[in-house]
Amino acid sequence: MKLLEHFKELTLHPKNAQELKGLILQLAVQGKLTRQWREEHPDVEPASDLLERIKDEKEKLVKEKKIKKENHLPKVLDEEAPYELPKSWIWCTLGDLNREIHYGYTASALHTFSGIRMLRITDIQDNKVNWDRVPDCDIKEKDFLKYKLEENDILIARTGGTIGKSFQVKGVNVNSVFASYLIRAIPMKQVFPGYIKQWLESPIYWKQLTENSQGTGQPNVNATALKGLAVSLPPLEEQKAIVEVVNQLFAEVEQLETLTKERIKLKADFVTSALSWLTQAAEQDTASQWAFLQEHFGTFFTEKESVKKVREGILQLAVQGRLTHHWRSLRQDQGIQVEQASTLLEKIKAEKEQLIKTGKIKKEKPLPEISDDEVHYELPEGWVWCRFQEIFDIRDGTHDSPKDAFGSDTFPLITSKNFNNGKIDFNTARRISSEDYLKVIQRSQVHKGDILFSMIGGNIGNQVEVGGFTEFAIKNVALFKHYRYGLPSEGFLKFFSQYIALSLQGEAAGGAQPFVSLKFFRNLIVGLPPKEEQKAIVEKVNVLMALCDKLEQEIEIHQTIQEQWMQRCLREVVNAKTPDELHLNLAAEPIPRYGNK
Repeated sequence: MKLLEHFKELTLHPKNAQELKGLILQLAVQGKLTRQWREEHPDVEPASDLLERIKDEKEKLVKEKKIKKENHLPKVLDEEAPYELPKSWIWCTLGDLNREIHYGYTASALHTFSGIRMLRITDIQDNKVNWDRVPDCDIKEKDFLKYKLEENDILIARTGGTIGKSFQVKGVNVNSVFASYLIRAIPMKQVFPGYIKQWLESPIYWKQLTENSQGTGQPNVNATALKGLAVSLPPLEEQKAIVEVVNQLFAEVEQLETLTKERIKLKADFVTSALSWLTQAAEQDTASQWAFLQEHFGTFFTEKESVKKVREGILQLAVQGRLTHHWRSLRQDQGIQVEQASTLLEKIKAEKEQLIKTGKIKKEKPLPEISDDEVHYELPEGWVWCRFQEIFDIRDGTHDSPKDAFGSDTFPLITSKNFNNGKIDFNTARRISSEDYLKVIQRSQVHKGDILFSMIGGNIGNQVEVGGFTEFAIKNVALFKHYRYGLPSEGFLKFFSQYIALSLQGEAAGGAQPFVSLKFFRNLIVGLPPKEEQKAIVEKVNVLMALCDKLEQEIEIHQTIQEQWMQRCLREVVNAKTPDELHLNLAAEPIPRYGNK
């Protein structure tokens, strides 16, 4: 099949693979997968004759009182048909092809043994059933005979997250019935059940369900709606051929998907190894290792997760002083004297003492000395170890719950829930009265350049660098403040706090509601660079993060183009009237590529 060969050049992520399977099914139910088969089998019984035999059989079953006579089902008119069929095919309804389509049995599951299992929607996972976990139920014998599951019955979910999805019963070796939130279709013996199952997975099936939902956007699944769905019916032997071809193609798609996952894993392993190599290399070798990594961006960094790892590596190198080795060497060669970080630390301490004297901050308990066990790498010359609290004022927001206020004289109350991609979303924030606002900012007034850091809940580590607007209060978030703005340099706090966030989940405590205490932040040890080198670090990190931004944009663009290409192919399949029209529309369209696949 030429079209599948075209698709094989795609990177088959799970979503792409699912869409490709939908495309294959749509081609199948339009008869576009079995053109050659029809040429090789010109004398098969046409579907029109098959449909007449099915009608005769159903009339016989009605006379024998084995099934009830159905209300007249509308005939599918050619002008209303979704697409053109091969000559030997015919349009009919799903109700025409099934002995019965009816709801399941209503009963409570038993925890005791009754000998009869009751299959529920939740028991069907990934098109499989673990019958050992299906509960028993209490059911009368006459009801058991009515609802007993048989081989090749098809069940369709009528509610929940799997609404509309179908399951073909196979290999049932226990007495079982099906619950009321499932609908059963019992195929006539003149129809191949596998074809009906595949049709119930095709895009045309889902399209009809959605169109019948009267604008709700949710598929309308009930027995009456299912009976009236238009089905493209091939001859019986061609139904079997279609199922065989689709199964073969699905196996190929799954193989491609597996190969994609393996390829992504190999790339991820390379990224992990390369970044580990980079972060463990000798300081003077960091620049050459980084250049090597950049050469392979187009080949290996094709997933956002890989770019995330690069960002983490950049931050680790930054706080260890390994991004600025060349900067230090150049100044040494030029005889430029740089103020040591120890001198900077004394200036910060003096500023802190002045704030204590004026009553702007409280004097805290002495911080413990830094032990050798806490130091995990050697600092560059001119740097110094210190506690986070020595260089930044660590606070948090209010723990109270001020009442909501409305009107002009109100202020936003910001929590970590209002953090959105490194910014504060003021539109989603509660507002409090000016009186409550003034109380809160006595504890934690926010200034430009401060860092707000999520310290509780599932989004620990999310953070925001405060911009120009500072008239808001904070609740249940950490606040990192400078003792004097510019000491350390603007931007250095942001990168260090981002580095903290990388491993913070492992440091969190509290079980179901994890948190990080202010004591944890205050006792963190920091490798403090000289002020001039802090500026160099910020500039270097900004350049490298911009490169990461560009990589992510390229990945997004490629994924968007690939998704649009896939959707376009699907539209062409659904709308094309003839195979030639389909090939003309798709043949000239190049496969979207990214990097070296």
